[in-house]
Amino acid sequence: MPETKQQLQQRVKEIIRILRETYPDARCTLDFETPHQLLVAAILAAQCTDEKVNEVTPALFAGYPTVEAFANADQTELEQMVKPTGFFRQKTRSIIESAQDIVNVYGGRVPDTIEDLLTLRGVGRKTANLLLGVVFGKPGIIVDTHVKRVAARLGLTNETDPTKIEFDLREIVPEEDWTHFNHLMVFHGRSICKAPKPLCSICPVQHLCPYGQAQFRALSASGPPTLPTPLTPPPPNC
Repeated sequence: MPETKQQLQQRVKEIIRILRETYPDARCTLDFETPHQLLVAAILAAQCTDEKVNEVTPALFAGYPTVEAFANADQTELEQMVKPTGFFRQKTRSIIESAQDIVNVYGGRVPDTIEDLLTLRGVGRKTANLLLGVVFGKPGIIVDTHVKRVAARLGLTNETDPTKIEFDLREIVPEEDWTHFNHLMVFHGRSICKAPKPLCSICPVQHLCPYGQAQFRALSASGPPTLPTPLTPPPPNC
Protein backbone atom coordinates (compact mmCIF):
# COMPACT_ATOMS: atom_id res chain seq x y z
CA MET A 1 0.00 0.00 0.00
CA PRO A 2 1.48 3.39 -0.97
CA GLU A 3 2.76 5.60 1.84
CA THR A 4 0.50 8.57 2.59
CA LYS A 5 1.89 12.08 2.86
CA GLN A 6 1.25 12.05 6.61
CA GLN A 7 3.10 8.75 7.01
CA LEU A 8 5.97 10.11 4.95
CA GLN A 9 6.14 13.24 7.10
CA GLN A 10 6.28 11.09 10.25
CA ARG A 11 9.01 8.93 8.75
CA VAL A 12 11.04 12.03 7.87
CA LYS A 13 10.72 13.34 11.43
CA GLU A 14 12.06 10.03 12.78
CA ILE A 15 14.90 10.02 10.26
CA ILE A 16 15.86 13.55 11.33
CA ARG A 17 15.66 12.60 15.02
CA ILE A 18 17.98 9.62 14.57
CA LEU A 19 20.45 11.47 12.36
CA ARG A 20 20.61 14.36 14.85
CA GLU A 21 21.70 11.85 17.48
CA THR A 22 24.13 10.19 15.09
CA TYR A 23 25.72 13.44 13.86
CA PRO A 24 25.44 15.97 16.70
CA ASP A 25 28.10 18.18 15.08
CA ALA A 26 26.48 18.30 11.63
CA ARG A 27 26.99 21.78 10.18
CA CYS A 28 28.15 23.67 7.12
CA THR A 29 31.79 22.63 6.69
CA LEU A 30 32.87 25.55 4.52
CA ASP A 31 35.02 28.05 6.43
CA PHE A 32 33.86 31.69 6.26
CA GLU A 33 33.48 34.84 8.33
CA THR A 34 31.09 36.94 6.25
CA PRO A 35 28.07 36.25 4.02
CA HIS A 36 30.11 37.10 0.94
CA GLN A 37 32.89 34.73 1.94
CA LEU A 38 30.35 31.92 2.18
CA LEU A 39 29.02 32.88 -1.25
CA VAL A 40 32.51 32.65 -2.73
CA ALA A 41 33.25 29.38 -0.92
CA ALA A 42 29.97 27.89 -2.14
CA ILE A 43 30.80 28.80 -5.74
CA LEU A 44 34.20 27.14 -5.38
CA ALA A 45 32.64 24.04 -3.79
CA ALA A 46 30.84 23.04 -7.00
CA GLN A 47 32.38 19.73 -8.14
CA CYS A 48 34.97 20.09 -5.37
CA THR A 49 35.30 18.96 -1.76
CA ASP A 50 34.81 21.39 1.10
CA GLU A 51 38.24 20.35 2.40
CA LYS A 52 39.95 21.50 -0.79
CA VAL A 53 37.97 24.76 -0.79
CA ASN A 54 39.02 25.40 2.81
CA GLU A 55 42.64 24.99 1.76
CA VAL A 56 42.26 27.67 -0.91
CA THR A 57 40.09 30.29 0.80
CA PRO A 58 42.43 31.58 3.56
CA ALA A 59 44.88 33.05 1.03
CA LEU A 60 42.01 34.03 -1.26
CA PHE A 61 40.16 35.98 1.42
CA ALA A 62 43.39 37.59 2.60
CA GLY A 63 44.14 38.75 -0.95
CA TYR A 64 40.58 39.93 -1.57
CA PRO A 65 39.25 41.11 1.81
CA THR A 66 36.10 42.87 0.54
CA VAL A 67 33.31 42.44 -1.99
CA GLU A 68 34.73 45.42 -3.87
CA ALA A 69 38.12 43.74 -4.11
CA PHE A 70 36.52 40.71 -5.77
CA ALA A 71 34.47 42.94 -8.08
CA ASN A 72 37.68 44.62 -9.30
CA ALA A 73 39.81 41.47 -9.38
CA ASP A 74 42.02 40.62 -12.32
CA GLN A 75 40.52 37.48 -13.81
CA THR A 76 43.84 35.81 -14.63
CA GLU A 77 45.24 36.37 -11.15
CA LEU A 78 42.06 35.13 -9.48
CA GLU A 79 41.96 32.07 -11.73
CA GLN A 80 45.40 31.03 -10.52
CA MET A 81 44.31 31.26 -6.88
CA VAL A 82 41.15 29.16 -7.34
CA LYS A 83 42.60 26.73 -9.89
CA PRO A 84 42.97 23.85 -7.36
CA THR A 85 39.17 23.71 -6.97
CA GLY A 86 38.60 22.83 -10.64
CA PHE A 87 36.48 24.52 -13.33
CA PHE A 88 38.44 27.61 -12.33
CA ARG A 89 37.59 29.83 -15.32
CA GLN A 90 33.84 29.47 -14.87
CA LYS A 91 34.12 29.84 -11.09
CA THR A 92 36.27 32.95 -11.44
CA ARG A 93 33.70 34.59 -13.73
CA SER A 94 30.91 33.75 -11.29
CA ILE A 95 32.85 35.18 -8.35
CA ILE A 96 33.75 38.43 -10.10
CA GLU A 97 30.37 38.99 -11.75
CA SER A 98 28.34 38.21 -8.61
CA ALA A 99 30.56 40.60 -6.64
CA GLN A 100 29.94 43.30 -9.26
CA ASP A 101 26.19 42.71 -8.93
CA ILE A 102 26.39 43.01 -5.15
CA VAL A 103 28.33 46.28 -5.40
CA ASN A 104 26.35 47.87 -8.23
CA VAL A 105 22.84 46.72 -7.32
CA TYR A 106 22.87 46.02 -3.57
CA GLY A 107 25.32 48.61 -2.25
CA GLY A 108 28.01 46.10 -1.35
CA ARG A 109 25.81 43.95 0.90
CA VAL A 110 24.81 40.38 0.06
CA PRO A 111 21.00 40.35 -0.31
CA ASP A 112 18.99 38.23 2.10
CA THR A 113 16.02 37.07 0.02
CA ILE A 114 15.99 34.20 -2.44
CA GLU A 115 14.51 36.43 -5.14
CA ASP A 116 17.43 38.87 -4.88
CA LEU A 117 20.09 36.20 -4.43
CA LEU A 118 18.96 34.51 -7.63
CA THR A 119 19.58 37.73 -9.57
CA LEU A 120 23.31 37.44 -8.84
CA ARG A 121 25.21 36.04 -11.78
CA GLY A 122 26.48 32.53 -11.12
CA VAL A 123 24.16 31.96 -8.13
CA GLY A 124 21.57 29.17 -8.27
CA ARG A 125 19.01 27.87 -5.80
CA LYS A 126 21.48 25.64 -3.94
CA THR A 127 23.84 28.51 -3.12
CA ALA A 128 20.96 30.91 -2.43
CA ASN A 129 19.32 28.53 0.04
CA LEU A 130 22.68 27.86 1.70
CA LEU A 131 23.17 31.56 2.34
CA LEU A 132 19.60 32.02 3.54
CA GLY A 133 19.84 29.18 6.03
CA VAL A 134 23.40 29.45 7.27
CA VAL A 135 24.01 33.20 7.52
CA PHE A 136 20.56 34.81 7.46
CA GLY A 137 18.64 32.33 9.61
CA LYS A 138 15.94 31.81 7.00
CA PRO A 139 15.11 28.13 6.40
CA GLY A 140 16.02 26.81 2.97
CA ILE A 141 16.21 23.35 1.42
CA ILE A 142 19.74 22.99 0.02
CA VAL A 143 19.93 20.30 -2.65
CA ASP A 144 23.51 19.23 -3.28
CA THR A 145 24.85 15.90 -4.51
CA HIS A 146 24.50 14.26 -1.09
CA VAL A 147 20.90 15.40 -0.59
CA LYS A 148 20.02 14.27 -4.11
CA ARG A 149 21.46 10.78 -3.54
CA VAL A 150 20.41 10.15 0.06
CA ALA A 151 16.88 11.56 -0.32
CA ALA A 152 16.32 9.28 -3.31
CA ARG A 153 17.50 6.20 -1.43
CA LEU A 154 15.32 7.13 1.53
CA GLY A 155 12.33 7.30 -0.81
CA LEU A 156 11.69 10.99 -0.12
CA THR A 157 11.57 11.96 -3.80
CA ASN A 158 11.38 10.36 -7.21
CA GLU A 159 12.74 13.44 -8.95
CA THR A 160 16.23 13.96 -10.34
CA ASP A 161 16.06 17.70 -11.02
CA PRO A 162 17.43 19.63 -7.99
CA THR A 163 14.65 22.23 -8.05
CA LYS A 164 11.94 19.57 -8.14
CA ILE A 165 13.70 17.69 -5.32
CA GLU A 166 13.78 20.91 -3.29
CA PHE A 167 10.03 21.40 -3.62
CA ASP A 168 9.31 17.73 -2.85
CA LEU A 169 11.31 18.03 0.37
CA ARG A 170 9.64 21.31 1.32
CA GLU A 171 6.38 19.36 1.50
CA ILE A 172 7.59 16.72 3.97
CA VAL A 173 10.50 18.18 5.97
CA PRO A 174 9.45 20.46 8.86
CA GLU A 175 10.32 24.03 7.89
CA GLU A 176 12.37 24.61 11.03
CA ASP A 177 14.60 21.70 9.97
CA TRP A 178 15.09 22.68 6.31
CA THR A 179 18.65 23.99 6.65
CA HIS A 180 19.86 21.42 9.15
CA PHE A 181 18.37 18.64 7.03
CA ASN A 182 21.04 19.39 4.44
CA HIS A 183 23.83 19.18 6.99
CA LEU A 184 22.51 15.83 8.25
CA MET A 185 22.24 14.46 4.72
CA VAL A 186 25.78 15.62 3.91
CA PHE A 187 27.30 14.06 7.02
CA HIS A 188 25.35 10.84 6.46
CA GLY A 189 26.25 10.77 2.77
CA ARG A 190 29.93 11.19 3.52
CA SER A 191 30.16 8.61 6.26
CA ILE A 192 27.60 5.86 5.50
CA CYS A 193 25.26 6.49 2.56
CA LYS A 194 28.17 6.77 0.16
CA ALA A 195 28.27 6.73 -3.61
CA PRO A 196 28.39 4.29 -5.23
CA LYS A 197 28.21 1.74 -2.39
CA PRO A 198 26.38 2.67 0.82
CA LEU A 199 27.17 0.92 4.10
CA CYS A 200 23.60 -0.20 4.72
CA SER A 201 24.57 -2.83 7.31
CA ILE A 202 25.65 -0.13 9.78
CA CYS A 203 23.09 2.54 8.83
CA PRO A 204 21.10 3.86 11.81
CA VAL A 205 18.07 4.56 9.61
CA GLN A 206 18.11 1.37 7.52
CA HIS A 207 14.75 0.34 8.98
CA LEU A 208 13.28 3.60 7.64
CA CYS A 209 14.91 3.39 4.22
CA PRO A 210 13.35 1.57 1.24
CA TYR A 211 16.76 1.17 -0.39
CA GLY A 212 18.30 -0.18 2.82
CA GLN A 213 15.40 -2.56 3.38
CA ALA A 214 15.75 -3.88 -0.18
CA GLN A 215 19.44 -4.52 0.45
CA PHE A 216 18.57 -6.33 3.69
CA ARG A 217 15.99 -8.55 1.97
CA ALA A 218 18.40 -9.37 -0.84
CA LEU A 219 21.08 -10.33 1.64
CA SER A 220 18.66 -12.45 3.66
CA ALA A 221 17.42 -14.25 0.54
CA SER A 222 20.95 -15.19 -0.46
CA GLY A 223 21.41 -17.17 2.76
CA PRO A 224 24.45 -17.27 5.02
CA PRO A 225 27.68 -16.11 3.45
CA THR A 226 29.88 -18.76 1.89
CA LEU A 227 33.23 -19.05 3.62
CA PRO A 228 36.20 -18.72 1.30
CA THR A 229 38.12 -21.90 0.44
CA PRO A 230 41.38 -22.01 2.42
CA LEU A 231 44.43 -21.47 0.31
CA THR A 232 46.78 -24.46 -0.10
CA PRO A 233 50.09 -23.52 1.53
CA PRO A 234 53.07 -23.55 -0.79
CA PRO A 235 55.53 -26.44 -0.40
CA PRO A 236 58.49 -25.79 1.88
CA ASN A 237 61.68 -24.75 0.30
CA CYS A 238 64.20 -27.62 -0.08
